[in-house]
Amino acid sequence: MFAVYAAEPNAENPLAALAAGERPDPVAPDGWVTVRVSAASLNMHDIWTLRGVGIKADQFPMILGCDGAGTLDDGTEVVVHSVIGDPAWSGDETLDPRRTLLTEKHQGTFAESVVVPALNVVAKPAGLSPVHAAGMGTAWLTAYRMLFTKSGLRPGQTMLVQGASGGVSTALIQLGRAAGLRVWVTGRSDEKRALAEKLGAHSTFASGERLPEKVDGVFETVGEATWSHSMRALRPGGVIVCSGSTSGPNPGADLQRLFFLQLRVVGSTMGTLDELRDLLAFVQTAGIVPEVGLELPMERAEEGFRAMLEGQTAGKIVFTRQ
Repeated sequence: MFAVYAAEPNAENPLAALAAGERPDPVAPDGWVTVRVSAASLNMHDIWTLRGVGIKADQFPMILGCDGAGTLDDGTEVVVHSVIGDPAWSGDETLDPRRTLLTEKHQGTFAESVVVPALNVVAKPAGLSPVHAAGMGTAWLTAYRMLFTKSGLRPGQTMLVQGASGGVSTALIQLGRAAGLRVWVTGRSDEKRALAEKLGAHSTFASGERLPEKVDGVFETVGEATWSHSMRALRPGGVIVCSGSTSGPNPGADLQRLFFLQLRVVGSTMGTLDELRDLLAFVQTAGIVPEVGLELPMERAEEGFRAMLEGQTAGKIVFTRQ
């Protein structure tokens, strides 16, 4: 079958490790199902895989793609949940120390077909297209957990999203607006800030700009480049929810501000199967149309990877199969 995969790790030049071509058809073991992929979205996790981060050398070649939408053998349309846990684990699967994601141990979704545990597929809402559903299982699920499970924010409060155009950021904007929060967003360019406003942001600011007032919660995926601004933006008792550190993992902690203002810093990783079901129901009920900035046939995946590496994102980058 045709697939887009990492041939080998390349920390310095990840695109040099990207390959496209024939790979063996997957075989579903007992308890697993085969999903014929209709659409799959690109995530930063795929860039890390190309660099060799979070994956053992003997796992290459590895088909990329953490999430997607497609059909089962009986024609049921589904969304893939990419967190694969230990079958013996009970409770929140994101806390399972033996959990893994697609593309870390198991082949991913940038292919004609992918096999996943039967529990890892959720029925796709009829009103959600495969292209829009393709980003639900990673970026949108991450945003949903950050906002609704981890932050503790309530409708009417003010949230700040650091970064205006990535997949998690655009999902946070759309989810926050639909949930009745006041949504503020920072962005590096006029174009990125304009996108945030189009998606529902009430106000936008240049990266690092002083805000007109303190906020109740900050949503962080950037890390070092924005962390001190995030800390200064919070009102006493506020919260930072962090699910990534794309600009670097070691920000200054500013511990005096942390304890004196009784701030909270909360980590968040992916989401659970139940949260994915709730996310899909919320998107359908609220009439949200997830932002897709670039849609390409899977054969042109390199263009999407290049856009992400260059920071040219405007929502999700989605690859489709005919």
